Amino acid sequence: MRKIARNSHEQAKTYIFDVTIEQDEFEDGQKAYHASCPALKGCHSWGHTYEEALANVREAVELYVEDMIESDEQVPVRSRKGVVVRSTPAVVVNV
Repeated sequence: MRKIARNSHEQAKTYIFDVTIEQDEFEDGQKAYHASCPALKGCHSWGHTYEEALANVREAVELYVEDMIESDEQVPVRSRKGVVVRSTPAVVVNV
């Protein structure tokens, strides 16, 4: 993950995005998992296992948000789309 340069007076925020992971398959019939983040248009990934799909979509979301911040775009904060924002740093654990 790239580190975003912040001014000393800026406080880090924590964004928590809901993701969906659905079982899918490749053209050859092998099992696969498709993962997406509904709040971030076009933010999709996949994996051979559920865990791989989750790790891959986590990375995709991180890169998507970092690019938005670096481009001075507004990060979406729509609770209806499954986005939670905290004004302080936090750790999210999926179990």
